[in-house]
Amino acid sequence: MFQIRDKKINSPIIVAPMAGITNDAFRQLCFEFGAGMVYTEMVSDKAIYYNNQKTMEMLKVSDENHPVSLQLFGNDIQSMVYAARVLDQKTVCDFIDINMGCPVNKVVKTGAGSAMMRHEDETAIIVKNIIENVSKPVTVKMRLGWDISHMNYLSLSKKLEEAGVSAIALHARTRSQMYEGNSDWDHIRILKENLKIPVIGNGDVKTLQDFIDMRETTHCDGVMIGRGLVGNPFLIKQIDLYLKGKECPEIRISDRFDYCLKHAQKLISLKGEKLAVSEMRGLAPHYISGLYCSTSYKEKMNHIRSYADLKEILDEYQMFLEEYEESKKDLPL
Repeated sequence: MFQIRDKKINSPIIVAPMAGITNDAFRQLCFEFGAGMVYTEMVSDKAIYYNNQKTMEMLKVSDENHPVSLQLFGNDIQSMVYAARVLDQKTVCDFIDINMGCPVNKVVKTGAGSAMMRHEDETAIIVKNIIENVSKPVTVKMRLGWDISHMNYLSLSKKLEEAGVSAIALHARTRSQMYEGNSDWDHIRILKENLKIPVIGNGDVKTLQDFIDMRETTHCDGVMIGRGLVGNPFLIKQIDLYLKGKECPEIRISDRFDYCLKHAQKLISLKGEKLAVSEMRGLAPHYISGLYCSTSYKEKMNHIRSYADLKEILDEYQMFLEEYEESKKDLPL
């Protein structure tokens, strides 16, 4: 357990912001499995400023799902402060997070995301103005820097701490690495040793052992997991049981299928069947990734039109796998 300002985080398992994934439906799953805090999908300051209805819908947080951090991206001081005040006054989020880590071109070309790290003083001024205009704790998620020759995470973090930021999450890659190569956890350790505020480590945590290794290597307050949870939210449960000193049972294939359907059901409740099923075309294949002969079933999932279609495919695949396991028992030794 650790604290971000006056807010207690009861578990070091932190779920990263992921576009198209960490909506309220997925957040519910994460909290049910034992997550300590979950970030929302990032939202644009300009979209809030101009009252874009799709974006305003993304700001809704279920009363039972806390603590939640709403992540904001942009780089214009006027619209960033305005958007942050909306998050502060008109949502029930627990934290306001400023995105300085997104590496994609359409974000950085506007000066937002990782591009904010290239202008330390201007960025610190924006963040300080946000903090002075909201009551909720403000945090930042960043990368090591723009590239290997400009790794300024430490100097920028110190300026942000001085400005009043309540916690920093560090994705231990540069912007130029995108999501390739290995993250360098030593930098998370260095940041933790140099700041008084909580530090959350991020990058390449895909298994329970990764979680253990990051904590031991960096001594960070929280461990943020992102892509490792796509199609695999039960990793949270495995880690939660480990932290409680309990043995984690093996995740069965039937469990994977049940969680996939549960995810779909929650999405349907949130967005309606048509839109939810459209999103599950991209999400469902991750739940069966790595299983025997999954390729053809993944292809079928790409064409589902209803929840019934998804369930039918999973039922068919489970029967196929059970028959395959039975056939192996009949093979001569």
